Amino acid sequence: MSIRIVRLGTPRASGEGLRLGTVRRPPRGVPKSEFGTRDFYDTWLPNIAPSAELMAEGQAAQTDKEWAAFKRKFNAEMKAPEASHLLDLLAALSHQTSFALGCYCEDENRCHRSVLRELLAQRGADIRN
Repeated sequence: MSIRIVRLGTPRASGEGLRLGTVRRPPRGVPKSEFGTRDFYDTWLPNIAPSAELMAEGQAAQTDKEWAAFKRKFNAEMKAPEASHLLDLLAALSHQTSFALGCYCEDENRCHRSVLRELLAQRGADIRN
């Protein structure tokens, strides 16, 4: 049992389980009925995605300093009770069932899912590489 951190829209791994979309917006041009079958997500979980304003800042980050500022602000957003409790739940569930979470970004190193990976690891989640 574990969590996989994935890029939404990529083929699912064997045994991946339920795929959670940690994004603010659904995929463009894809009918809602096809989100799962087209390997985007089975369940939408925008509560642990950056706010729209912060997402724009993260996507615009060009330097390591700008990226560090994004990470600091996103970590602060994830300290809000609703997000924090959800991260605690996901970390606990990772020891009972397999699932994946992700977003659309091509490079995980410049994506909020890298921060989610760190936050879940800090909570003792079982994360598969």
